[in-house]
Amino acid sequence: MDPSSGIPRARPGSRRRFLLPLVLAVLAALVSPSAFAASSTPRSPGAAAATQRWGNARLDQVTSLTTHNSFTNYEDSRWSSVNQAESIRGQLDRGVRGLMLDTHWYEHSTALCVISFGSDCYPSDVYLCHGDCKTFAGVTYALPRQSFTAAMQTVVDFLAANPLEVVTVFLEDYVDTDQLRPSLDRVRGLPDLLFRPDTAGVRDHGWPRVADLVTANKRLLLFSDRADKESLGVMYDKTWTVQNYWSLGDLGNDLACTSRWSDVPLDRAEPGFRRLFVMSHFRNVPTVGTAALDNGSKLRNRITQQCTPAAGHAPNFVAVDFHRQSDGSGHTPASTVAELNGG
Repeated sequence: MDPSSGIPRARPGSRRRFLLPLVLAVLAALVSPSAFAASSTPRSPGAAAATQRWGNARLDQVTSLTTHNSFTNYEDSRWSSVNQAESIRGQLDRGVRGLMLDTHWYEHSTALCVISFGSDCYPSDVYLCHGDCKTFAGVTYALPRQSFTAAMQTVVDFLAANPLEVVTVFLEDYVDTDQLRPSLDRVRGLPDLLFRPDTAGVRDHGWPRVADLVTANKRLLLFSDRADKESLGVMYDKTWTVQNYWSLGDLGNDLACTSRWSDVPLDRAEPGFRRLFVMSHFRNVPTVGTAALDNGSKLRNRITQQCTPAAGHAPNFVAVDFHRQSDGSGHTPASTVAELNGG
């Protein structure tokens, strides 16, 4: 007992015995499975919600609005020549579900670091460039440099926030497998989302329902125009897709839908399997004005009159420049894609 107060003193060690369970309880709450789940990627929605969103359509029966050179835009970096107005995240938020990215290897340059007074001091890595990553700032590359890892993290974060959506990324690929691997490995949450048609039996059984992909939380597909990345889960596009020749010409009047590859016709038929049709619809040099002329009724009519008959089915990806531009006809790339998806 404390003689001055008359209150019994705590016995030695009694405070520690009281505090220890309290500390353990707090730690348990912080590391409990429920607390972890709340801070990680949200779980996929149930089958009912997925079916309500997508119906019974297979992946080869839906069409995705796709942006050409998605990374050359006014918001992600200081490009002087662009193909899109919004950032990659902004495009996804506005309904884009297919992205076209150019991957290049950038070797760290001390000279560029010095002459830029420290504004261009970047490590060697895979970046999004439109040609060489050192030649013309704003044209072949832009500052701040856009790493492939950061762009893919943007995609994964969007999918985490939108658990009913599916995104496909197409790479115009100028890097080696050993260069791309660490860039992909640094994308948090990517392996859990990645759908691999090569291991899922798509060749034998056809594409799955989109709703089933959503329920399984396999909502990201990656394609490359090089055949050496499939060990990474990045599929070779020539094996899995058909694609038309990309250019509308300088005047935008080359509307014929012919194959990009002479040995893979647009209507190529394979038993039990239908390739995804990637339709490109843009000119050699993009401008807001020419995109407005091309993206309205011209796009809609080309799909119905040239490209769908040539392939034997509607395109699964409609790729355009400046995807929000149109000709005032009431038809936009987004509305045309919605129409192909049944409204």
